[in-house]
Order: sequence, then C-alpha cells, then structure tokens
Amino acid sequence: MTQALLTLNAGSSSLKFSLFTLDGDNPQRRYTGAFDRGGAPGEVAITSVDDERTVLSLETPGELASAFAAVLDWCESRDDFGEIAAVGHRVVHGGMNHTAPVVLSDDVIASLAKLGPLAPLHQPHNLEGVAQAQAAFPGALQVGCFDTAFHRTHPFVNDTFALPHRFYAEGVRRYGFHGLSYDYVSGALDPSVRDGRVIIAHLGNGASMCALKGGKSVGSTMGFSALDGLPMGTRCGQIDPGVLLYLMQEHSMDADAISNLLYKESGLKGMSCLTNDMRVLLASDDPRAKEALDYFVFRIQREIGGMTAVLGGLDALVFTGGIGENAAPIRERVCAGFDWLGIALDDVANTASKPEVSASVSSVKVLVVPTDEEGKIARYTADLLSLSA
Repeated sequence: MTQALLTLNAGSSSLKFSLFTLDGDNPQRRYTGAFDRGGAPGEVAITSVDDERTVLSLETPGELASAFAAVLDWCESRDDFGEIAAVGHRVVHGGMNHTAPVVLSDDVIASLAKLGPLAPLHQPHNLEGVAQAQAAFPGALQVGCFDTAFHRTHPFVNDTFALPHRFYAEGVRRYGFHGLSYDYVSGALDPSVRDGRVIIAHLGNGASMCALKGGKSVGSTMGFSALDGLPMGTRCGQIDPGVLLYLMQEHSMDADAISNLLYKESGLKGMSCLTNDMRVLLASDDPRAKEALDYFVFRIQREIGGMTAVLGGLDALVFTGGIGENAAPIRERVCAGFDWLGIALDDVANTASKPEVSASVSSVKVLVVPTDEEGKIARYTADLLSLSA
C-alpha cells in the first residue's frame, strides 16, 4: 500500500496535524485535524479531503499529551494507507546551528532540549511529540523543521542586541519565529511580488511580522524568544526590561512568576481582562476590549512603519494567520492612515477576505494568503525521506 507521512504542529495549547500519502515523493493531503485546549478541550476534530468528519475523545481532556496519543493511535488504526514512513515535526527553536530541516537523531534531540528555556511554551511540547511519535512508529524517519531557520539570513544589525559581544557569541540573538509560516507564504506569492519589498503579518494567538527583501528575511518583530514584538493572545510583546526589574524588586516576583505573567496572563487577554479570542473582543462593548484592540493595531502599524524604513519602501503587505486571514476589521484598521505610504483598501474585497484586498489605486499590494505550515513541513520531510532511501 501507499506509504504515508504525518506532520505534527504542537503549540502552547493546541495541536494541528495532517496526514499525507506519498505519490512517489510528492505528499498528497488526506486528513487534517486539530486539538485546541481553549476551544474543545476534550476532543480532536479530524476532517478528510472528502469533508468526512471524525471526532476523537481524549482520555484526559485538556492535556496535549493525551491529544498526541489519540492522534497517533488513530493513525495506527487506519487501513486505507500503508505504513507511516516519516513524521515531520514543527520545532519552534533551532538555535544558532539549525538553518534547515534535519533528521532528528538522539544527539540533535538532546541539543534541541537545551533550547527549551528560549521557547518554554512550545519547545517541550514539540519534543514530547517527537518522543511519542518515535514510540508509536519506531521505523519512521523523524524530521525537525524549525521556525527560526527562515530568519537566519538576517544581517548582523537585525540579529544582535547592544550587549557585550560574549553574549552574542553564546547565542543571545534575535532569532525570529513563525518561520515555517513565512516560508510557506513567501513561496505562495507571485515571484514579481516576492522578489520586491514585502511585509508579512502573521497574526494569530501568536503574532509577529517579517520583512522580506528579494524573498529573504531581513527582519522580524520577534527576537530572542517568542515574547517580543507585537502583543499576542496571552503574550506581552515588546516591553521595557526595566518593567521586569521593577516586578522583581517591588513585587518580589521570581523568574517563574514573571514567565507566567508574560507568557500566559498578558497580551489581549491581560489588557482586556476578558479573553484572547479576537472574535469575542471585536464583538465586545467593554472599553477594556477596545483598549486591547487599539494597542494591538497600534503596534502593528508601528512595526509596518519601522519595517518599511528597513526595506527602503514597500511593495506589498501580506496578512496571514487566523486573525490576519479572517478578521477583516483588523485589516481595515491596520491599513487606515497609511495613505501616505500608498495603501488603499477595497472595502468589498476586504470584507469578503479576497486574495487581494487592495484597491486599484493602491500603489502597495495588500494580500490575504492562508498559511499552511503543515504543508511546508510535509514537503521538507518528503525531501529528506527521499534522500534517505
């Protein structure tokens, strides 16, 4: 029977997966599935390419490990394809040395585990998925695809902090994240657009922006960790480090308390005192929800201005991610006021989330491109599987 390829994309509170069959070395998507602790914590919803829906009940609702186990058990039980030949994993942090997807040997996994403190909400879950997949499919090739790899083309000035050089040498750098999404979206752009000056806004529960010049990343709003830059669902985004010193000195907060605050209790959720769900915030009359959205939009606009300066102009602005793809009011608010830059929206196209939402008079293309991190992982995994054959 046809071999299969599985992709696992674990976030801080969610799991997305896709199952592909291999036509030669070409992955063909057959199923997609998702678990979301904040949505339906007791189930994994799976949809086939024929729109048939399956729901798996979790033994331990809300637990990512239970979602991993349910997905892997379901894959093992299928009889409509052959063995799982490879598993591709999203790994958030690749550090200084991983600039491309790699086969996950024991040594590589050990090195990635050491990067856990740099991405505490993601890296441990990514590696838990690797461990569970190894146990379930011991003969399968395990491949790691890194969110940081796409940004390793940054020039020095966008890669460093103004700290003594010894810290840069040991890896204290601006790594940037969401690289698999940027990699996919940039590849989906028409070459005439991709090769110009482009800003991609990946807006979701995790949010960042990337400046592309000639198809290469030259800047990202995220830095050493996945905390910097834009405010996110529960993460703070940019913050004066003096605030952290204040919290330590005046509130006696230790590293664990500060980490919990910045990663889990801040961002849209913390500012609104309501939720990190953009749909709820947009529908809310609560003034704190309005304040959270105002700040979210302001930070995006500020980063667009800064990235445009870095790029020396702007040819295209691209929205992706759950909010970027679906929240037309956010796109409208972000673009408002940028007439001086040549941005003009087509209101009808924007409301309908068309692929191009810029007006005919706009000198900057404004595009909506659905991301597909799992598709990118599958392509890279299939390539390495072919090389290992």
